[in-house]
Amino acid sequence: MASGPLVGIRVLEFTQIIAGPFACQNLSDMGAEVIKVEPPGGEPWRQFSQFMPGEAKFFQSLNRGKKSLVLRLQDAAAQEIVHALVPHVDVVVVNYRPDVSKRLAIDYETLSAIRPDLIYVDNTAFGRRGPWSHRPGYDVVVQAVSGLMAGEGKVKGDSPDLIRSTAVADYGTGVAIAWGVCAALFHRERTGEGQLVQSSLLKTALAFQGSVVFDLPAADELAHRRMDEVHELQAQGAPYGAIVEAHNPLKFLVVGNIYYRAFATADGALAVGALSASLWEKVRRALGTDFLGMADPNFDPLDEAWVKNATAAVAEVEATLRSKTTAEWMRIFDREGVPAGPVNFPEDLIDDPQVEANEMMVSLDHELSGPQRQVGPLLEFSRTPLQAQGASPPLDHDTDEIVSLAGYSKEQVASLRARGVIGQPT
Repeated sequence: MASGPLVGIRVLEFTQIIAGPFACQNLSDMGAEVIKVEPPGGEPWRQFSQFMPGEAKFFQSLNRGKKSLVLRLQDAAAQEIVHALVPHVDVVVVNYRPDVSKRLAIDYETLSAIRPDLIYVDNTAFGRRGPWSHRPGYDVVVQAVSGLMAGEGKVKGDSPDLIRSTAVADYGTGVAIAWGVCAALFHRERTGEGQLVQSSLLKTALAFQGSVVFDLPAADELAHRRMDEVHELQAQGAPYGAIVEAHNPLKFLVVGNIYYRAFATADGALAVGALSASLWEKVRRALGTDFLGMADPNFDPLDEAWVKNATAAVAEVEATLRSKTTAEWMRIFDREGVPAGPVNFPEDLIDDPQVEANEMMVSLDHELSGPQRQVGPLLEFSRTPLQAQGASPPLDHDTDEIVSLAGYSKEQVASLRARGVIGQPT
């Protein structure tokens, strides 16, 4: 039985790939009943890299606890089913382009006319207004457009390299959508009013860059000078690597840095994160060095002599780190109170003692593919505990049940299925 603060809330999801599905999975973890609408054949993430027909790890990791409703939305009869469902639904989440939602008659104006207190989330790549509003976009495109990719500073050959570890804008937007739904439901609880909530991958990516996408004339003389150099190099047709190097706002801070970085050890690597004078002292004590680095009152990355001495001192510190194993260094850093941790591979975290102690993984059983473990709900609630409400649904698993909820008889459901309006073709 479902538990969580959103028990009794029903969500109708028209999303695919990552941002929308992750958002609605979070809502499911909070107790909401989530009905995922898919086209015949399933959404793209179900089809990508299948390990068995209709099932992929990408899909299963983002759609647990949901129900699967297959509709051919291009058909007017399928749109009528959606309209009949809306009175039974509290939240609709959509991530289509503006023209698509309107063409399929699932836009905010249409659905809110049926249920005025509806919470409707409209997620796009770039926002609903402006010259890019019509464009589709995936995480890699938003990484590029938002500045995340250039800010990361990775160059492969003479081309930019993407952020490969995760889809930053997608997953971040998923969290933002879930947060927005909860706030809108709270407002409705107090006032009875529904509303339109809009999110975009671009806005999330900009927000995640903090002080970089922040114009503060009183503090930004160097930043403006740096960008003048970038624009001059662009006008000259300079290689991308040179442009990125000119842009790097931290290029001088890497000189003499022993406090906030990763180090190789005798058997792997670890990272140290010290951002205060007291922690810098602890790092030096742990490493047995008098080298001040960035804490030096005479720190001057433009002074060649200082840079030469600092480079040699950092090399000595690096050699010291390579003299012991990661575990040995972790014991030393723990003793001195230095924030540090090993550089792990994500797959190893599934069985990590810290992860296990905090029950961060959940074990589920998928109807088709069997047992699985994945990261559980993001939050812990003491009064209304969150839980994964089951594995992801097989395609078309709940179509008949949900169409019946909309008021259709068994005979009508059978007829709709025979006509290919609902369900997976046989």
